[in-house]
Amino acid sequence: MAEVAQVRKPIWINYWGWGSGDMLGAGAQAVITGWLFYFFTNFCGLSAIDAGFILGLPRLLEAITCPLIGYISDNLRHTWVGRKIGRRKIFLLITIPLLPSFALLFVTGQTFWYYLFVFIFFELLYTMFLIPWETLAAEMTKDYKEKAKFAGARMIIAQSSAILASYLPTFIIDNFGGKDSPDTFLIMATIFGLLFSLVVILVVVFSWERPYTEEEKRIQPQPFNAAAALMIPVNMFRDLFSTLKLRAFRQHLSIYLGGYLSQDIFNTAFPLFVATVLAAGATLSKGETTTLISGMMTLMYMAQLASVMIAIQVVIKTGPTLAYRIAISFVGAALLLFLAFYFTQPAGIAAGLESLNGNLFAAFSHSNFGVAFWLIVPIILAGLGRGTLNFVPWSVYNYLPDIDEAVTGQRREGIFAGVMTLVRKMAQSAAIVATGWIINQGGYLAAPKDSTVVIQQSPEAIHTIVLVLIAGPIAVMVLGMIISWSFGLNVKSHGILVHEVERLRAGETEPESEESRRVVENLTGFKFENLWGRKPVKRKKA
Repeated sequence: MAEVAQVRKPIWINYWGWGSGDMLGAGAQAVITGWLFYFFTNFCGLSAIDAGFILGLPRLLEAITCPLIGYISDNLRHTWVGRKIGRRKIFLLITIPLLPSFALLFVTGQTFWYYLFVFIFFELLYTMFLIPWETLAAEMTKDYKEKAKFAGARMIIAQSSAILASYLPTFIIDNFGGKDSPDTFLIMATIFGLLFSLVVILVVVFSWERPYTEEEKRIQPQPFNAAAALMIPVNMFRDLFSTLKLRAFRQHLSIYLGGYLSQDIFNTAFPLFVATVLAAGATLSKGETTTLISGMMTLMYMAQLASVMIAIQVVIKTGPTLAYRIAISFVGAALLLFLAFYFTQPAGIAAGLESLNGNLFAAFSHSNFGVAFWLIVPIILAGLGRGTLNFVPWSVYNYLPDIDEAVTGQRREGIFAGVMTLVRKMAQSAAIVATGWIINQGGYLAAPKDSTVVIQQSPEAIHTIVLVLIAGPIAVMVLGMIISWSFGLNVKSHGILVHEVERLRAGETEPESEESRRVVENLTGFKFENLWGRKPVKRKKA
């Protein structure tokens, strides 16, 4: 195989230009997971189970769209479109004029089917952007530290967008009035929809795709025909399942799902927990409750931003596993504090919340220490853990195509992005639908559309919300930690892997040393003699 073409050296504007894409990648999800379930059940008159299905079912469709877009994107390389416009960027350009449709999700007074179909449409746009965009960092550099910087820029943008998503309702209520009006969320979604189009333009301008090798340049662009179209599903699913043969990828998925599913469950249940447990006994309107939730989420995302900055250095120096274990300990501590609040019901909290009028930040100067402690400390701990849980999986993703190249001799960034998002969406769909169903079965009552007060829930409904909020995240985080316990990717092992890939590309058939053999076989799960696309391909026993 010919030498890989020289890749340009990224500079700061490339890190931040590409990373700005997570204003859409994470910003949309922060709005959706943080507010949409609450919006549907408190302003649209939908039940918890209806809201759960709207948020969950469209993600099942991505079992097809995620790997399909990844597969097509990889294989546009040898077509006219891929060479002239870009196999990744063609998808990004299509989404730019359509992304403001995000605001349609927050129009009140519509039916279940309206919200379902609008959400399906937006999720399709989201996937068309996300899969090609995620490949670009892995294509722009092979250097371990540069990839960590791309992941860090991405996560800083992500947490900043989450801060914006959590704070905007408070800002809009304070500056545009209508504190109990659903228009607060429509204005927020409109702002985000316009920002989404802007950041995709920045990604297109400041990112690049992996250049062609000399060997690839000699391949003539392939026309698209019916026979090729019929083979797409077959080839796509073949490539999809082949990624799961990589030992590091299977371990990585456990870290990924453990971290992100815990947040899906938390984000769905937390606004309801604030309204029914933390604010229990306090006479707060819908607007004041929204402001309180907004303030707590803003504080959490600010802590997440600080956590990402620390996690960048931890991952670079020690690898992802230690960072993951530290992160779940912080989140676990926060959840146990919320559980302690539920069981102890500290005195004076309701009166303190009424005196704050839902303004969390006034609690920093509040004379009631108990109010300040319970509103601030647990949510900061949760944020410190969640920021690292967000960063670790996507820092690891950038190295997976290098491990795959050692096995296949190919670069398949697109299919890995597709598989990751596919697995994420399917698991997320199941988690959100299950969360909505469990909360509904617990007896949770949705508020009427025209109600300006928070509905008082039964003890059984409140108990169910607490159970979901505490037990759900802890269970998936611990399971992820157990499965990924021996994950071996770090700066040293990645350097050895890349060196061995270059030797394999040059025609070598034996590792440089026994340590190199051990490291590469541990990461890939294959025996060294079966790497680089050699047959028969047999997985090394773990």
